[in-house]
Amino acid sequence: MTVLLVRHGETAWNAARRVQGWAPVPLSERGREQATRLGEHLAATYDVDRFVASDLRRTRETAVLVHEAGVDAEPTFDRAWRERDFGVYQGLSYEALFETYPEFAVTESGRRALEAVPERGESLLDCRERVLDGFDRLVADAPGDETVLIVTHGGPLYALLGHLKGIDYVTSIAGESQGNCAVNELRGDQEKGFEIVRENDTSYRE
Repeated sequence: MTVLLVRHGETAWNAARRVQGWAPVPLSERGREQATRLGEHLAATYDVDRFVASDLRRTRETAVLVHEAGVDAEPTFDRAWRERDFGVYQGLSYEALFETYPEFAVTESGRRALEAVPERGESLLDCRERVLDGFDRLVADAPGDETVLIVTHGGPLYALLGHLKGIDYVTSIAGESQGNCAVNELRGDQEKGFEIVRENDTSYRE
């Protein structure tokens, strides 16, 4: 089984380093161009059997553009792949958030930040559990030779890739990065596990 995990295209809030969470932020023009280029690349490289995306606006828009650019599979949308819900703090800059509320900064508070729950939001641990459950459901339902494409967000990617690599969640959040429309490729199955054969790859745009 091949699983392709990609982050959505850029938004204006990405460029301004603002916390998006579940906010309905659209892709920027640059993000739309990235998504189209991603779709062209995926269509030329893989035969995608199933296409799943987070149901938030920026991932929906990315998925539609990827499909229009040549990926034949029709996207379906699953809340399991949403970004972390940052509640009342959505819209703040990351700098303002972590300076004012260091309890949410993994680099400052370590494991305590994993458990911290924003007002009307969810903890990092809750987000990870949601994503891992979604991944387990997806691979359990898939034939062994299927290629599945998932369009999601940075937070879910850090959670899942860190889990697959067996590294501490704090380390995966503090030390990993994912570019907009970066491609990650997994190969394997639920029984034997998955190998990461491509990670945070945007070289197709060069």
